[in-house]
Amino acid sequence: MANIKSQIKRNRQTETRRVRNKAVRSELRTREKAVLAAASAGEPTEELLRAAQKRLDMAASKGVIHKNEAARRKSRLSNKSSSSDS
Repeated sequence: MANIKSQIKRNRQTETRRVRNKAVRSELRTREKAVLAAASAGEPTEELLRAAQKRLDMAASKGVIHKNEAARRKSRLSNKSSSSDS
Protein backbone atom coordinates (compact mmCIF):
# COMPACT_ATOMS: atom_id res chain seq x y z
CA MET A 1 0.00 0.00 0.00
CA ALA A 2 1.32 3.44 -0.92
CA ASN A 3 2.21 5.93 1.80
CA ILE A 4 2.39 8.97 -0.45
CA LYS A 5 -0.85 10.93 -0.75
CA SER A 6 -0.50 11.57 -4.49
CA GLN A 7 0.16 7.89 -5.16
CA ILE A 8 -2.93 6.88 -3.16
CA LYS A 9 -5.00 9.22 -5.33
CA ARG A 10 -3.31 7.91 -8.49
CA ASN A 11 -4.19 4.33 -7.47
CA ARG A 12 -7.83 5.34 -7.00
CA GLN A 13 -7.92 7.00 -10.43
CA THR A 14 -6.29 4.03 -12.09
CA GLU A 15 -8.81 1.61 -10.60
CA THR A 16 -11.73 3.81 -11.67
CA ARG A 17 -10.40 3.99 -15.22
CA ARG A 18 -9.67 0.27 -15.32
CA VAL A 19 -13.26 -0.59 -14.40
CA ARG A 20 -14.70 1.90 -16.89
CA ASN A 21 -12.43 0.72 -19.71
CA LYS A 22 -13.33 -2.90 -18.99
CA ALA A 23 -17.03 -2.07 -19.27
CA VAL A 24 -16.51 -0.18 -22.53
CA ARG A 25 -14.47 -3.01 -24.07
CA SER A 26 -17.08 -5.54 -23.01
CA GLU A 27 -19.83 -3.49 -24.64
CA LEU A 28 -17.80 -3.23 -27.85
CA ARG A 29 -17.43 -7.00 -28.02
CA THR A 30 -21.15 -7.47 -27.35
CA ARG A 31 -22.16 -5.05 -30.10
CA GLU A 32 -19.74 -6.62 -32.58
CA LYS A 33 -21.11 -10.09 -31.81
CA ALA A 34 -24.66 -8.80 -32.36
CA VAL A 35 -23.73 -7.50 -35.82
CA LEU A 36 -21.98 -10.73 -36.77
CA ALA A 37 -24.85 -12.86 -35.48
CA ALA A 38 -27.39 -10.85 -37.44
CA ALA A 39 -25.22 -11.02 -40.57
CA SER A 40 -24.83 -14.78 -40.33
CA ALA A 41 -28.57 -15.19 -39.79
CA GLY A 42 -29.30 -13.10 -42.88
CA GLU A 43 -31.06 -10.38 -40.93
CA PRO A 44 -30.60 -6.65 -41.64
CA THR A 45 -27.52 -5.27 -39.91
CA GLU A 46 -27.63 -1.54 -40.76
CA GLU A 47 -28.89 -0.31 -37.39
CA LEU A 48 -26.73 -2.70 -35.36
CA LEU A 49 -23.70 -1.76 -37.45
CA ARG A 50 -24.36 1.95 -36.97
CA ALA A 51 -24.63 1.51 -33.19
CA ALA A 52 -21.42 -0.54 -33.06
CA GLN A 53 -19.54 2.03 -35.14
CA LYS A 54 -20.75 4.84 -32.90
CA ARG A 55 -19.52 3.02 -29.79
CA LEU A 56 -16.16 2.29 -31.44
CA ASP A 57 -15.75 5.98 -32.28
CA MET A 58 -16.67 6.96 -28.73
CA ALA A 59 -14.18 4.49 -27.26
CA ALA A 60 -11.46 5.85 -29.53
CA SER A 61 -12.24 9.46 -28.64
CA LYS A 62 -12.09 8.64 -24.92
CA GLY A 63 -8.78 6.83 -25.32
CA VAL A 64 -10.06 3.37 -24.43
CA ILE A 65 -8.81 2.04 -27.78
CA HIS A 66 -6.54 3.58 -30.40
CA LYS A 67 -8.22 5.42 -33.27
CA ASN A 68 -6.61 3.11 -35.84
CA GLU A 69 -7.92 0.09 -33.96
CA ALA A 70 -11.41 1.61 -34.07
CA ALA A 71 -11.07 2.23 -37.81
CA ARG A 72 -9.83 -1.30 -38.43
CA ARG A 73 -12.64 -2.90 -36.41
CA LYS A 74 -15.29 -0.74 -38.11
CA SER A 75 -13.92 -1.71 -41.52
CA ARG A 76 -13.90 -5.42 -40.70
CA LEU A 77 -17.43 -5.25 -39.29
CA SER A 78 -18.81 -3.45 -42.33
CA ASN A 79 -17.09 -5.89 -44.68
CA LYS A 80 -18.47 -8.91 -42.87
CA SER A 81 -21.99 -7.50 -42.61
CA SER A 82 -22.10 -6.37 -46.24
CA SER A 83 -20.73 -9.66 -47.60
CA SER A 84 -23.50 -11.55 -45.79
CA ASP A 85 -26.22 -9.15 -46.98
CA SER A 86 -25.54 -9.68 -50.68
